[in-house]
Amino acid sequence: MSENDGNNGGDNHEDAELFAHLRSLWRGVDPMPASLIDRMIASVAAEGISTEYALLTLIDEPLGAVRGDADALTLQFSDGTTNILLHVTGTATGAHRVDGWVDAVAGSIELVQGEHVRTTTASETGRFVFDEVPDGLTLVRLSTMVGDEERTLSTPQFEL
Repeated sequence: MSENDGNNGGDNHEDAELFAHLRSLWRGVDPMPASLIDRMIASVAAEGISTEYALLTLIDEPLGAVRGDADALTLQFSDGTTNILLHVTGTATGAHRVDGWVDAVAGSIELVQGEHVRTTTASETGRFVFDEVPDGLTLVRLSTMVGDEERTLSTPQFEL
């Protein structure tokens, strides 16, 4: 900044003119690529998406099953590499049974509700079960090996 800035009792008129001239010069010499803003927004939006969030997809059931007496919910989660399918049904006690399948070799599988964490493992076919799960916000988290890399897939929270 020049000595003629607002802090020294002057006005910023000369500095503003200088900066406007510099901006104009650089726009002519090195203009911003037309697609830069869109590419940056897409890049920031995609940053870490596979590690922070899994995509939640409600599985379409036949209309009869939706209107049936059974209280069931089927959810599918994926991070692009690993898929988890959850089938939630009510139990006689009013709680829920969560039957799940994972298509990767999974280490531990956790069902998390607030501070309460339940842990299980999947069978050789990828099947796992959590019995007597109470109502509440729930997420499922599992560790898998993809090649030599250990990864953790955490579903978004869903309501039971």
